Amino acid sequence: MKFTLSWLEDHLDTDASLAVITETLTKIGLEVESVTDPAAKLREFMIAYVIEAKQHPNADRLRVCMVDTGAGEPVQVVCGAPNARKGMKSVFSPPGTYIPGKDITLGKGVIRGVESNGMLCSAAELQLSEDHDGIIDLPEDAPVGAVYVDWLGNLDPVIEINLTPNRPDCTSVHGIARDLAAAGLGRLKASAVIGSVEPKAVKGEFPCPVAVTLDFTANHKGLCPMFTLRLVRGVKNSPSPEWLQKRLKAIGLRPISALVDITNYVTFDRGRPLHVFDADKVKGDLVVRRARNGEELLALDGKTYALDEAMVVIADDNGPESLAGIMGGEHSGCDENTVNVLIESALWDPFNIAQTGRKLGIITDARYRFERGVDPAFNTPGCEMATQMVMDLCGGAPSDLVIAGGLPETDRVIDFPWSETKRLTGLAVHPVEQKVILQSLGFHVSGLVPGHAADHVKVSPPSWRPDVEGKADLVEEVIRISGLDKLKPEPLPAQEQVNGPVLTLLQRRTRAAKRILAGRGMMEAVTWTFISEAQAMMFGRSANMLPVLKLSNPIASDLSDMRPSLLPGLLTSAQKNADRGFGDVALFEVGQIYMSDGENDQKIAAAAVRRGLAKAGGQGRHWSAPAAEADVFDAKADAMALLAGLGVALGGLQVVPGGPAWLHPGRSATLQFGPQNPIGCFGEVHPRILKELDIKGPLVALEILLDAIPAPKARPTRMKPKLALSAFQPVTRDFAFIVDASVRADDLLKVARGIDRALVADVALFDVYEGKGMEPGKKSLGVALTLQPKERTLTDAQIDALGQKLVAEAAKKTGAVLRG
Repeated sequence: MKFTLSWLEDHLDTDASLAVITETLTKIGLEVESVTDPAAKLREFMIAYVIEAKQHPNADRLRVCMVDTGAGEPVQVVCGAPNARKGMKSVFSPPGTYIPGKDITLGKGVIRGVESNGMLCSAAELQLSEDHDGIIDLPEDAPVGAVYVDWLGNLDPVIEINLTPNRPDCTSVHGIARDLAAAGLGRLKASAVIGSVEPKAVKGEFPCPVAVTLDFTANHKGLCPMFTLRLVRGVKNSPSPEWLQKRLKAIGLRPISALVDITNYVTFDRGRPLHVFDADKVKGDLVVRRARNGEELLALDGKTYALDEAMVVIADDNGPESLAGIMGGEHSGCDENTVNVLIESALWDPFNIAQTGRKLGIITDARYRFERGVDPAFNTPGCEMATQMVMDLCGGAPSDLVIAGGLPETDRVIDFPWSETKRLTGLAVHPVEQKVILQSLGFHVSGLVPGHAADHVKVSPPSWRPDVEGKADLVEEVIRISGLDKLKPEPLPAQEQVNGPVLTLLQRRTRAAKRILAGRGMMEAVTWTFISEAQAMMFGRSANMLPVLKLSNPIASDLSDMRPSLLPGLLTSAQKNADRGFGDVALFEVGQIYMSDGENDQKIAAAAVRRGLAKAGGQGRHWSAPAAEADVFDAKADAMALLAGLGVALGGLQVVPGGPAWLHPGRSATLQFGPQNPIGCFGEVHPRILKELDIKGPLVALEILLDAIPAPKARPTRMKPKLALSAFQPVTRDFAFIVDASVRADDLLKVARGIDRALVADVALFDVYEGKGMEPGKKSLGVALTLQPKERTLTDAQIDALGQKLVAEAAKKTGAVLRG
């Protein structure tokens, strides 16, 4: 919302400075976005006297002027204006001055061989008008050497405020002035309209020949509750007066003609959008109705809009003439030949206006106000105000008013206790002050303040405040005018004990998972929570017999299902990066997945993918080492690092070969704490999945369900025991066992760990062999056993006994035979 200072002063009797006004506006909730002061950018322009003006020796259309600037020696200026002459006074800009009309900073120059040390300016170059035919010609009494804007004295600052959607009353200069007056910054003028005349009923001289019909069913009369129309005959639609054009230009509007400019003026002055029809172009009576499918309207912006039955139009016998509350039609628009004009003022349904405007992509000042809600009580006065301005500026004779419909019921009463302000805000405002504030804003307060009557009073909001519905809204009005700056800061009361953790275990794990995966050189991705039905079926909906979670109103056909896994989005993102030349990528995401529609079926997962040379801890292509692509062991390292970083005890973790159907069956594994508690998987993505997704592989991936990770066991708080190091040398023995190919290496390692938990310090698999010399269906597993004595050095007999025990237990539990 833009307005000029002088426009505001037409409504507000105040002597406050511009700085105080803008500060108060922000204080009362009308945030000032910008203040444009034309005088500020013209401070360096001064009044000068042309002592001499001679013909330029090398140019027919240039003159060489000697200019007295009142600051010492005369200055030589080369000027091309046809009206530059000896003895005139004009506006001079010295070198270094910014010329706003040309968007340049002036410097010394040589023009056709003659030095020029400044510039004599036109009004267009100072952005004071469109006149660029000659330099400014000042009267003889203009003081030489004076700052031009100080002598001119009528440049008007422009203020722009940012309105919240709940303040339709301040889409007018009058409403802004009302708020400032309530804040104590002056007095709201009782006669705040052009010509110092409040809107009064204009007596009609003849019946209006155009009738109006509101053609709506009983359930849809709210689309246009009231429609007011008046004909003015014999007008002369010439350009509007200079004061009106200047005011509209200042706020960024283009003056068109007196009739159109009047409607724009009333829109901003009183927040009452109007429309004018050329009466001679209207055929028959006007009907306000829903548009019909297939109808079109050539609007005033030169565009043709296709209409549908959800939109409201003003139509005549020719069809739609105006899109209700948004924009008029070009066919019935007013131009310089308009003699008879119809002035329309109506009420429209805010929701329907917003819906139509969004659907057609039209943004106008009328739509801006109607979709927020205009003052219904000013519907007819707005028409009267426009009529009077048309008669004053264009002449003509008015008809009687035609009114269809009636004012909607807006009266409401709020039971308001004065103590509510203190209860909600902590600020004690005296009841008398609260009453004065509400009344100055137009609220009707019945009942007396405490001490004379009960604490509760009845408050009726004015017609221009549809946003005020309850006690909290009244408190807001009181507190913003009284001043939030009156609230004194107070320290929070001291707490006797420190609060416990605020975040849950899952929230902490979610944050930690992001840090851990990022620390492993991966980039975080945020992908759609929606995927296609085909992707949902690939990643769990069919294989796990999960129910289909399909959106009832998807934003796109390929985003129709809730994702059961994070991997579809990550795999697609990796391929998109590869398509753009970034093939070696490592991406991760931590987010929600949806197993079903139950209360506890939304899970938090952490997933990651690696592609190309993006190995864990790798450096891509480098001369110091051969390049290697990411493989299943990189995915395993990422998964183990993630679990270790989350504080998961890895001793009981089982790594079971094979994973879900979207992973390669021979290059994947499932992570679990027992068969009934799987927590995730890792491996190479199945080639079939890559083919169906049109992704070039290979890619490796992991996915961990953070919800499924067991919570750490609560342990009593105790001191960490001191580090105990053995003084005896550890002993390492290697064993090679022949086992069936189906035996898992982890089963053999468990046997080795269990032969003597007090002595066995470490067990490691150092070799797997299935090549030449092995029987079909057999493989060789090499196990390194480390023994750490704590009390005495082990003898050979003790070591041999442990070895024999390992061989016996391995044979018993896995069928292993010691390799000869």
